[in-house]
Amino acid sequence: MLTKAQIEEYNEVGAIVVPDVLTPAEVDRLRAATDGFVERARGVATHDEIYDLEDSHTPENPRVRRIKKATEHHPEYAALLRHAGIIGVLRDLWGPDIRFDSAKLNMKCAGFGAPVEWHQDWAFYPHTNDDLAAVGVMFDDMAMENGPLMIIPGSHRGPTYDHHANGVFCGAMDPENRDVDYSKAIPLVGKAGSITVHHVRAIHGSAPNLSDRDRRLLLFQFRSADAWPILGFPGGIEKFDSLMVAGQPREPRLAPAPIRLPLPPATKQGSLYENQKGMKNRFFKVPEMA
Repeated sequence: MLTKAQIEEYNEVGAIVVPDVLTPAEVDRLRAATDGFVERARGVATHDEIYDLEDSHTPENPRVRRIKKATEHHPEYAALLRHAGIIGVLRDLWGPDIRFDSAKLNMKCAGFGAPVEWHQDWAFYPHTNDDLAAVGVMFDDMAMENGPLMIIPGSHRGPTYDHHANGVFCGAMDPENRDVDYSKAIPLVGKAGSITVHHVRAIHGSAPNLSDRDRRLLLFQFRSADAWPILGFPGGIEKFDSLMVAGQPREPRLAPAPIRLPLPPATKQGSLYENQKGMKNRFFKVPEMA
């Protein structure tokens, strides 16, 4: 799936965009499934096990910012777990043995989609090695106007930064600490049907969507089969091994990587968006509720 140049870019930058992984027909089915979730959100008043809602959500004007554990709620999402194009990309990066972790559909709808503050996924779930990545499936064309994912190049090879506020995990870096130069961020843009892949330690975030175009990104967390979670796996080893999507389970491999633990846990639970409400300072302006 990947050229030598793409693999080198991933290793150097910490992220790549791979075009045309999904067909237009696949994208159309995913959009239709997602439209159904938004329509059904009219009957939902607050966050639940499926929905994370914008603060401005109402039954008359449903506004969904995330579908949690997306693969558990619709077969079109679940089918992507073993999509030949996605698995092919990951095998080119890590080898044959791939384990799934989790999935969520982040939705930045036109005109009000919420931002995601700068953070490293590694701060949420450190493993025995850092062969982990998030794969984003673009349901819509993504450009600067509609709040694409942005990455700080090379940050995956640097420190793991503090994601706490007042001693409590908040799932974001404090921009006032000036840990990195955010002006160096590059956008991961492309056409619908493309995928993004970003390293688990890469610093990333995204601005609000103030455009007239939706920006829906289905994010899968994958890991090499020899990367085992430091905080354990509550479902037990059988559940852990059931998450294999390619190849065979492997024993844990230890590799040097800077670790911080997401403890004490965030005051606001439920999603990254709720975690980040515990921040002291924000980089991105939150859209006004309308």
